[in-house]
Amino acid sequence: MSTPAPSPADRVSTPVDGVDVLGALSPSRAGDFMTCPLMYRFRTIDRLPEQPSPDAVRGTVVHKVLEDLFDLPATDRTPDVAADMLVPSWEALLEAEPGVAEMFGAEGPDVASWLVSCREVLDRYFTLEDPRRLEPAERELYVETVLDSKLLLRGFVDRLDVAPDGRVRVVDYKTGRAPGLGFEAKALFQMKFYALVVWRTRGVLPSVLQLVYLGNGEILRYEPDEADLLATERKVEAVWRAIQECEETGEWRPSPSKLCGWCSYKPFCPSYGGTPPPLPERVPVPDPSGDLDTDEGVTATP
Repeated sequence: MSTPAPSPADRVSTPVDGVDVLGALSPSRAGDFMTCPLMYRFRTIDRLPEQPSPDAVRGTVVHKVLEDLFDLPATDRTPDVAADMLVPSWEALLEAEPGVAEMFGAEGPDVASWLVSCREVLDRYFTLEDPRRLEPAERELYVETVLDSKLLLRGFVDRLDVAPDGRVRVVDYKTGRAPGLGFEAKALFQMKFYALVVWRTRGVLPSVLQLVYLGNGEILRYEPDEADLLATERKVEAVWRAIQECEETGEWRPSPSKLCGWCSYKPFCPSYGGTPPPLPERVPVPDPSGDLDTDEGVTATP
């Protein structure tokens, strides 16, 4: 099990001078709460350690390769060059987070076959986009804004593309499969969250939100409008009010679903016969924006 690292935002966040913020929320933590309030509590309030999973770590490594790929001259952005970047990216992660090695062993995959699966996911990217024809404006961009309600929104955007005419495209890579018909809303919530922050900070409403699913080679595109983003703002504020209510009452209820199969917290969950640890003494809800890399982080669920 690995102990959650401090939020990467601690290294890049700009101080919010003169603003008495209610708290901070990232799309990952908002998504946690909407999926299961008890999982949100375990991850954010109790900060219980989580077991790294091969799927989540694959996402971290592939994301790093795709980020670094655009440091190269356009002509060098080929599948073979990207494949050569896999092992160094994996070794760098292993050095920074040695606990991820625990996922390999008698009951887990061997490193060689796992790296082959990383290569397959990475190769699929080149069937969807030609990076030689792209020059992203930003990669792994940290964004934050304070709403009129004094709620701080923040997170990391995988890629921001800006066209010559100023149009903005927000791009996010997913190493899993695209959601089935009727299940796109949850994935788009994260993108609308980012679009809202970009709109509030840059004054430009992103014209396209693009989710690149490398698990099965699909791209989901959405064109938001102001009404979409205003509705997202209201939803985020409603999520925050619900979080505050749970903090006030101490009632963090589980929401059992098929996602429980990937949850590291089942031993503590009453839905599976577990007992949550005692809540700490009541203090203001801690900053819930740790693990800002959404569900591709080392400790995220697939």
